[in-house]
Amino acid sequence: MLLNDYLQATFGCKVYKLSLSARVTCPNRDGKLGTGGCIFCSAGGSGEFAACADRSIPEQIAEAKARVAAKVRGQAKYIAYFQSYTNTYGDAEYLERVFREAMEPEEIAVLSVGTRPDCLPQEILDMLERLNRIKPVWVELGLQTIHERSAEYIRRGYELPVYDAAVRELHKRGISVITHLILGLPGETHEDMKASLKHVVNVGSDGVKLQLLHVLKGTDLADEYAAGKVPVMEFEEYIDLLCELVPLIPKELVIHRLTGDGDKKLLIAPLWSADKKRVLNEVNRRVLPLVKR
Repeated sequence: MLLNDYLQATFGCKVYKLSLSARVTCPNRDGKLGTGGCIFCSAGGSGEFAACADRSIPEQIAEAKARVAAKVRGQAKYIAYFQSYTNTYGDAEYLERVFREAMEPEEIAVLSVGTRPDCLPQEILDMLERLNRIKPVWVELGLQTIHERSAEYIRRGYELPVYDAAVRELHKRGISVITHLILGLPGETHEDMKASLKHVVNVGSDGVKLQLLHVLKGTDLADEYAAGKVPVMEFEEYIDLLCELVPLIPKELVIHRLTGDGDKKLLIAPLWSADKKRVLNEVNRRVLPLVKR
């Protein structure tokens, strides 16, 4: 099921995502695990499209709503989405205060929290459970791959059983899990990527985001690409891969993303991914008919 269909069926109207900032960091940046972040992660912690982090949460919501205002027709609700860095890495009391403030407006239908599976201690899980009693909470886990050689290459910093345990603990508390996978990691075959998706399905993730590997300026991946060590997918190969992956997704699992936008000011490769109209047209033509309804 596609995300838009799920949201329409659940809330009865169009639902838009508001990208917000909790002013947090990541254990892969502050020295706990490393200082450079994952090899593909930009200086903004994958939050280039978020509202200004220096502003209060109400101000960020207003800014983010203004960005999508031209798209809104009639009644609408919103997802408060904390994407950049690791949004459960910090003081639980502080984070609960931030999240409650984001959930407070009536038009906010869902709180979505992007994080790492190894950053869900007991006090954070309990906090998320409390919030989930108020409004739906989604936790987005950056798995990226199930293959240890790839995980080591991207400096993910945790092993696969940590992800599996995080999904179980979140589900015990009635919290929905969305899993991020990166397609096109160096050395991975189509069968490798299929295996990652199958694992996500088997573990019981409630949603999945499939993200094309982007090479962004200022990342260690950019240095690897410049040295000729990182091949990137061509357009047709990516569409062909999606056509192989989508039939593996059961209809009850919500597809949150089939592609993704890299900030054009930072994007080095693949440049074809910046042609959003072309990508979406081909996804609509070839991939969406394969989605289980």
